[in-house]
Amino acid sequence: MLIAHISDLHFGGNFNREAFYRAVDEINKLSPDAVIVTGDISHEGLVNEFEEAKRELSKIKCRKLIICSGNHDYRNTGYLLLKKFFPLKQKYEIGNAVIAMLKTAKADRDDGAVGYKQMKWLNKVLSQNKEKIKIVAMHHHVIPIPDTGMEQHIVADAGDLLLAFKKTKPTLVLCGHRHRPWLWKFEDFLILHAGSLSDRRLRGFFRNSYNLIEIDEKGNKSGKIKINLKPVGEAAINFDKLINERIKVF
Repeated sequence: MLIAHISDLHFGGNFNREAFYRAVDEINKLSPDAVIVTGDISHEGLVNEFEEAKRELSKIKCRKLIICSGNHDYRNTGYLLLKKFFPLKQKYEIGNAVIAMLKTAKADRDDGAVGYKQMKWLNKVLSQNKEKIKIVAMHHHVIPIPDTGMEQHIVADAGDLLLAFKKTKPTLVLCGHRHRPWLWKFEDFLILHAGSLSDRRLRGFFRNSYNLIEIDEKGNKSGKIKINLKPVGEAAINFDKLINERIKVF
């Protein structure tokens, strides 16, 4: 199974159209099983931004396009437009994988939260799918990331969410928001952060990028996962190499 993880497109604002088109061409050549977008499709939550996003994202060729909402999508009551242009589901199934999508954005706020009801729902979904590859997708990050400045916008209930992850053991957690690609190996699961696919505002890794996730579908316990960072227009980079180089600089 191949999944392309993209995030923080920011149609409008400082949108990098050339990077977006090039990334779409690259992804289409791979024919992924799913493309997961972890939020911030628009920049200001405006109708013209969502119209363009709908038109351009329809050019991506994959079995399943999965959309998460981001804090920028909720600006200016953009959460109403998001529902219109991208009807959101919370649970998806592809092959031997179940994907649970968490809504973390709040109207006109940059920070986020999961909340008790979603936490309870997540526990139920992940507990019922013990033998499957379990992927959680959300916009806000649940653990800080290097090279992103002073920490401000982590999910407010991160501690409770991490405890839920420890209990239900997801295979992989996907996040966006900070425009900085990174991979944490935390407890018994992986937390993968995407950089920005097509915004010019970048942090730490100063190229537009997305993540490629290859999963050997043998179940949650035995399935092998290979994750690469893919800078737009460049060769893929192993995350271990990226992290080790950053550690050397530090």
